[in-house]
Amino acid sequence: MTQATTCYPSLKNRVVFISGGSSGIGAELVRAFAVQGAQVAFCGLRADGGQPLVEEITAAGHPTPFFAPCDVRDVEAYQALLADVIQRLGPIRVLVNNAGRDDRHAMEDVTSAMWDERLALNLKHYFFAIQAVAPGMAAAGGGSIINMGSVSWMRGRPNLVGYTTAKAGILGLTRTLARELGARNIRVNAIVPGAIVTERQTTLHRDPAADQQFLDAQCLKIHLDPGHVARPTLFMAADDSDGMTGQHVLVDAGIAQQSVIS
Repeated sequence: MTQATTCYPSLKNRVVFISGGSSGIGAELVRAFAVQGAQVAFCGLRADGGQPLVEEITAAGHPTPFFAPCDVRDVEAYQALLADVIQRLGPIRVLVNNAGRDDRHAMEDVTSAMWDERLALNLKHYFFAIQAVAPGMAAAGGGSIINMGSVSWMRGRPNLVGYTTAKAGILGLTRTLARELGARNIRVNAIVPGAIVTERQTTLHRDPAADQQFLDAQCLKIHLDPGHVARPTLFMAADDSDGMTGQHVLVDAGIAQQSVIS
């Protein structure tokens, strides 16, 4: 069970929603917020995908999270789920837009339908989740919205054009809505992970040569794991960061530096 390195009293009992929380970075986010005593709700694509995590967190003595399956590409169904969470638990005060998938594809293989699906999976649902939770968040006194980005677009990573285009759009979404929602005491920031070691990445894309390429490109010669993403996300969600909005916070061990100097 993950233990947070810092305790944030403002997160205790706060309703937090995390999309794509069944595995990888999302699962670590669910654990980290649960350790803080937050009331966590999360969704995942598979109907049975979240139950093991719910049982793990409950067994550790933390508040039992609420899980529901949902395809975030279905905007109507997704907004209905968020409305149900609000009815069950109260206003969502922290929204972490995390769900996404970095499927590889050559430029020549992209169809119009595939392009639309890539943006729906990696960008579109971010906006419609914010649209759904913002009224209740504002009425409750405000809150924090955290969008999960990626350094891949900054580095111009090939064979990912649908994904990188969506992730670049998250910067515009974050900065625009930070301005639009600021008067309602809603902060909007982005956490931007680098090369994070997850089960999916290990299965599909990692090998010793790829690992070494990432380490060579990073300023810090460490393997980043989901905990490296979860810890700053907690800070951005908590009242400790209440003066920060419209920010793009990189958690990449300095790998984007290569793009700046090369």
